[in-house]
Amino acid sequence: MAGHSQFKNIMHRKGKQDAARSKLFAKLAREITVAAKAGTPDPDMNPRLRLAVQNARAENMPKDNIERAIKKALGGDTDSYEQIRYEGYAPGGVAVIVEALTDNRNRTGGAIRAIFTKYGGNLGSTGSVAHMFNRVGEISYKAGVGSADTVLEAAIDAGADDAASDEAGHLVTTSFEDLGSVAAALEAKLGAPDSVKAVWKPTLTTMVDEEKAGSILKLVAALEDDDDVQAVFSNFEVDEATLARLTAA
Repeated sequence: MAGHSQFKNIMHRKGKQDAARSKLFAKLAREITVAAKAGTPDPDMNPRLRLAVQNARAENMPKDNIERAIKKALGGDTDSYEQIRYEGYAPGGVAVIVEALTDNRNRTGGAIRAIFTKYGGNLGSTGSVAHMFNRVGEISYKAGVGSADTVLEAAIDAGADDAASDEAGHLVTTSFEDLGSVAAALEAKLGAPDSVKAVWKPTLTTMVDEEKAGSILKLVAALEDDDDVQAVFSNFEVDEATLARLTAA
């Protein structure tokens, strides 16, 4: 089980759900505002905004919050944010990609570097680990939305690249460029998805022991907690028994 999806499951088992959701909504709203400001405020005419809205809806962000984030971009007095990707290594040589939206590059870069250093990692240059990942789109559905064949057929019709199903649910994979249109086509057939994500999917992974896995999880948690960080991805793997021990309440 690769690190980026693993960590999301771990976070769901931890407390402070309300605080985590509030922080998530703030990050989603920032992406919506930036996307609306960069193009048109109409999601149908702005692919980046459409994806941001789809992602927010998948996380059950209230409609009023979404509309408020779009209107904020129209005000003209919003801060200017830039999208930055940081790359580095966690303990054990594990690759980490951090995506951020910031209005202060120096502040965010300094904070990210400090977090890597504190937890035994090191920040690298842009491109230092991205070659170990593919940029793809992932759309997930609960198992109850339909059978594996139903979802696969819908995914093929929508132009997706792949669909995988198990007892936990369905995961549809598509190219990053087609994520918005594929998600919209699937929603028309299957209903609103559980999540719509642009992710960095590792093409090769690094198996780590329990000690290093614990350090990596602390590093990722600290990065996720930074207000400027939108998403964190890694390529570590750990066996199920170790994962169970690390995530025991």
